[in-house]
Amino acid sequence: MARWQPETTHRLIVAAVDLFTEQGYDATTVAQIAERAGVTKSTFFRHFSDKREILVAGQETLSRLLTEGIAEAPADATPLDAVAAGLERASSAMGPTNRALGPRLKAAVAASAELQERDALKTVGLAAAMTAALIARGVPDPTAHLAAEMGVLAFKRGYAQWSEADRDDTKDFAHHALAALQDLRTATASLG
Repeated sequence: MARWQPETTHRLIVAAVDLFTEQGYDATTVAQIAERAGVTKSTFFRHFSDKREILVAGQETLSRLLTEGIAEAPADATPLDAVAAGLERASSAMGPTNRALGPRLKAAVAASAELQERDALKTVGLAAAMTAALIARGVPDPTAHLAAEMGVLAFKRGYAQWSEADRDDTKDFAHHALAALQDLRTATASLG
């Protein structure tokens, strides 16, 4: 088995999601994931500490892109406009593979309490990154937290809509995430 082929992380993620879908998360072993990806078990562990970490592959990149977008928003941007800039920046990391894996990953998470827990931690991490970026812009703490939570919700809703959309739908992730954020803005107005 070749250990140092290009796109190893990508192949490990695809192999894991395929196996989680076919036989369930609990029944899938690291050895099976490595074999399906065409690498050794030790190569798997160079990329991930355990099979749960497959779920958060790319989280650091997403957090960085979200915070860069927020930081680079115009000085007069509202907190939600800054979050929108973060979502637009993060969309650059969301390609066809992310779209294709979305429904299968969603099903795997829904079927595993352990993956649901890891997904919740991922959500907390993204919200914390956006909150810190907003606070660094001078946004007051409660407002920063609320805007960040709305940003995470818009990200998740946008991702679900994008990944489950008809393949003829050529709108990118940014379109769906920003539309979800606008829906949330409208919904908050009705809260009173």
